[in-house]
Amino acid sequence: MRVALDTNILAYAEGLGDAARCQVARGLIERVPAESIFLPAQTLGELYRVLTSKKGQKNSQAREVILAWADAFEVLDSSWLAFQSALDLTVDHQFQIWDALILAVAAEHRCRYLLTEDLQHGFTWRGVSILNPFSRVDHPALKSLLG
Repeated sequence: MRVALDTNILAYAEGLGDAARCQVARGLIERVPAESIFLPAQTLGELYRVLTSKKGQKNSQAREVILAWADAFEVLDSSWLAFQSALDLTVDHQFQIWDALILAVAAEHRCRYLLTEDLQHGFTWRGVSILNPFSRVDHPALKSLLG
């Protein structure tokens, strides 16, 4: 089962945010098999921005963090087709363009789930279901994914 992670999951795993969310994010990454986790390239760009602007890391430090994530999990590139699909999501579902691109890339690369707190929990598009691991409403797929 292929699972894409959104930027907020990565940021929490890096210690940005409240302790409870950081713990949940780290737990997810530990419990989901590494070969099942995929990172849309957009998420790494956004994480770099968060690390340098909100966490105050130097560019060189943030680069090392990004490269470590890319070493640990497969990175999914964006395509023009994914960007076109993202534009459709912005029009049809009022998504923000960068969130839409992450979802479109996940779909293009056959991910089954996108873990994020930024989109509608339970929403499914082109075979990708949005799961919010911080939601108080448990989703059966999330329980199954985490065992």
